[in-house]
Amino acid sequence: MEFSRITSRQIESARVALTRHMKREGKVWIRIFPDKPLTSKPAEVRMGKGKGAIDHYVAEVQPGRILFEIEGVSEELAHASLRLAAQKLPIICKTITRHDFEG
Repeated sequence: MEFSRITSRQIESARVALTRHMKREGKVWIRIFPDKPLTSKPAEVRMGKGKGAIDHYVAEVQPGRILFEIEGVSEELAHASLRLAAQKLPIICKTITRHDFEG
């Protein structure tokens, strides 16, 4: 629902919450991957002397991007699990359902 950067730790935290609430039933796909490195310099280091070392990786997310997909569980359990996963992320998320799916 908004532009943001999601770190690899936030994605993993959401995945753990999702799979634990589903009690490891069904299948989960993570549709984002943190492939952009962010750098930072150590604390109390003077300016200059080049760019800092890689600190962590992020995934840049635009509005409308699908973050997680779930299959093999009831729709109520899927909505509840995705709501818990969305609470771990720094962005506003919306749960959508694919109505043309026959499973």
